[in-house]
Amino acid sequence: MSLDSEASSQGGDYRSFRQITRDRLLFEMLRSTRKNSKSTWKVLIMDKFTVKIMSYACKMADITEEGVSLVEDLYKRRQPLPSLDAIYFIQPTKENIVMFLSDMSGRSPLYKKAYVFFSSPVHKELVAQIKKDSSVLPRIAALSEMNLEYFAIDSQGFITDHERALEELFSENAEGSHKYNACLNTMATRISTVFASMREFPRVHYRVAKTIDASTMTTLRDLVPTKLAASVWNCLAKYKTTIPEFPQTETCELLIVDRSMDQIAPIIHEWTYDAMCHDLLCMDGNKYVHEVPSKNGSATEKKEVLLEDHDPVWLELRHAHIADASERLHDKMTNFISKNKAAQLHQARTGGELSTRDLQKMVQALPQYSDQIDKLSLHVEIAGKLNNIIREQCLRDVGQLEQDLVFGDAGTKELINFLRTQLVVSRENKLRLMMIYAALNPEKFESDKGAKLMQLAGLSADDMIAVNNMRCLCGPDTKKSSVGGFTLKFDVHKKKHAHRKERTGEESAWALSRFYPILEELIEKLSKGELPKDEYNCMNDPSPSAHGPPTSSSARSSPAHSMRSRRTGGTWARPRGSDDGYSSDSVLKHASSDFRKLGQRIFVFVIGGATRSELRAAHKLSSKLKRDIILGSSSLDDPPQFITKLKLMSAEELTLDDLQL
Repeated sequence: MSLDSEASSQGGDYRSFRQITRDRLLFEMLRSTRKNSKSTWKVLIMDKFTVKIMSYACKMADITEEGVSLVEDLYKRRQPLPSLDAIYFIQPTKENIVMFLSDMSGRSPLYKKAYVFFSSPVHKELVAQIKKDSSVLPRIAALSEMNLEYFAIDSQGFITDHERALEELFSENAEGSHKYNACLNTMATRISTVFASMREFPRVHYRVAKTIDASTMTTLRDLVPTKLAASVWNCLAKYKTTIPEFPQTETCELLIVDRSMDQIAPIIHEWTYDAMCHDLLCMDGNKYVHEVPSKNGSATEKKEVLLEDHDPVWLELRHAHIADASERLHDKMTNFISKNKAAQLHQARTGGELSTRDLQKMVQALPQYSDQIDKLSLHVEIAGKLNNIIREQCLRDVGQLEQDLVFGDAGTKELINFLRTQLVVSRENKLRLMMIYAALNPEKFESDKGAKLMQLAGLSADDMIAVNNMRCLCGPDTKKSSVGGFTLKFDVHKKKHAHRKERTGEESAWALSRFYPILEELIEKLSKGELPKDEYNCMNDPSPSAHGPPTSSSARSSPAHSMRSRRTGGTWARPRGSDDGYSSDSVLKHASSDFRKLGQRIFVFVIGGATRSELRAAHKLSSKLKRDIILGSSSLDDPPQFITKLKLMSAEELTLDDLQL
């Protein structure tokens, strides 16, 4: 299957970003080796980075189906298999080339023939190094650049795997550092390979460096988006001459921003099912461990499950508010019982509602329903755990204050009162409150007011580092209104210090769900061609017509402004039939429409880590704007990881191992 214009969202069968990535790896790379090869089965050899690229996009069964009998690590000792051909999917580094040459040179190579695919453009010197070895050249069946060097973490998301981007690009020690340039260059190369995969050539928009006045010197960290945009542009310019059928004119939009555009989104409690699972449960990536009855029924055993797209319940609920998810799970269980006689008999015997454990026992008793009950019981258990944590940690009170601070319904007085009276709130949650307060009021931390507040919150020295480092992500004009903006100066009902406008037209959302990431507003502005010209530049400097919205649906004027009433009280409730566009089933509902009508794709890249709320916004806006929106970042961070990374910005003794805490 070739990856040309039919992969574009403008025509042909729609394929998601992850699907296109998968197809390239399986068909363009693995299947292409079948043409001139006599061996039916092959060995696939990858390095530590490319094995992750493969695992994010493909399953082992997919790889086996393409004729791969064995997957090997380039750097581990391997058994010689001289009768088999080998496929090398590796990064074009000196170390990897040395390993490849040692495999295939001399009288006794490890494999018969080698098909070599590089994940990004290879330097001429390295190609020359391969050509020098006369014993290797006849054994190379193919040598090509795949230009695929990113992790497809979602159907609409990717990361470049720069876990230390905050530290290497934004810390006070970043100035003049070798790591600064190395990080930016690698990041640019990996972002560019996304466009190579999608056969898209973007208009490259980026946030310009902020300065207070002409006398203020622009720092390197202010220039990060500008420098990255220039590097991406250079890579794409080369693709126009080196990649067959690469577009010569602009086909999509790319917006490059950094974490300073919204410091609150990575810290605030997000109330959707996916975000709460990763924030509150001790998960290893997408892996969740739970206890199930053992096969003999006498005890329990631990079982690992992946919360990913192959699970239809997860796919439906992941972007739903936790209260909505809990209600839907209850409805699903009730519906299952009403249609299943065995479940009804079990309920009649036990005399009450089915527990999670009852459902798990039914898996063994009713094998024909095992998969359905298995997934249902898993999510009932998870939702129950989340709701318990919310109660035990008083998270609704914490969440209410967080959002009140952001929307100007609370200030210093309310924060002090909360810290003095809410003694059961954990130090971690008080830290997050303080970080939000610091992002909203950086000037308070230029005096001893900030230090006194941190002492009142009982923060540790490490915690104080994280709060203080929030300022590294603040531009020099933090007091100026940004995209999120202040409320109107002459508003009769002026709030204390609102740093984010209330969203209009979404009054039916659940309680504690009024917070939205600034990125959501930026994407909508980009779609309409309305990015503020004093804050965002375009590398392509297109004509006004190119800036215009590609589809009439994205050019709709905003509805009249109406302030949403503040949500308080003890209920999550919203109208039962409302559709806020956030929940996955809402997105899936719209996804069944004709994708030939989609406008040009929008790519957004966040330097310094994206959040699950921003990934959710990409899904939501894809259906709203009728455009495929792909979110990329240096990493995808949940609040605990982001906080640890902030500490790393000025703590030499900390290591990346701390990110797992």
